[in-house]
Amino acid sequence: MARTGRVERVTKESSVLVELDLDGTGRTEVATGVPFFDHMLDALGKHGAFDLVVRATGDVEIDAHHTVEDVAIVLGQALKQALGDKSGIRRFGDAWIPMDEALAQAVVDVSGRPYCVHTGEPEVMTGFVVGGNYPTVLNRHVFESIAFHAGVALHVRVTGGRDPHHITEAEYKAIARALRAATEPDARLEGPASTKGVLES
Repeated sequence: MARTGRVERVTKESSVLVELDLDGTGRTEVATGVPFFDHMLDALGKHGAFDLVVRATGDVEIDAHHTVEDVAIVLGQALKQALGDKSGIRRFGDAWIPMDEALAQAVVDVSGRPYCVHTGEPEVMTGFVVGGNYPTVLNRHVFESIAFHAGVALHVRVTGGRDPHHITEAEYKAIARALRAATEPDARLEGPASTKGVLES
């Protein structure tokens, strides 16, 4: 059974299409109008081994915020759709990812209960813009939006780092690897990995 999601969302601020295949090979086709965000979504697909298509247009001439937020919302919705009833998956995943001096950890529970905890980013992240187009203050907002709309519990923490580019990239790659582990099939399981028999809110 295909584990895929396809979601479109159109508002006055943006138009977003996301297609996601959890059983892909890391192929990506991403264009959001925010180049550094494209780079992070490419990394998410590659390191999650997901096939990922993201096409978005938005009012980036005003600010990247609307487009980045809306892509994160739709990505979360597509992930939820692709997971289906979550039968036979590992459910939990975690990953530590270094990026030179930066180190980030992501832990995920594909529980159906949305929650996000994001800690450890240095203060410089609140006012830094990577490549002149991606404000790193958006990181937490992206992670919260994905977690809420996918129905997953996501914990992300930075334990070291100096360069906002490195810190952000380590976080996205850690999330990718944690999601990969959590969504992979577990041949030893029948049905959802829950004593309740369902993975829902």
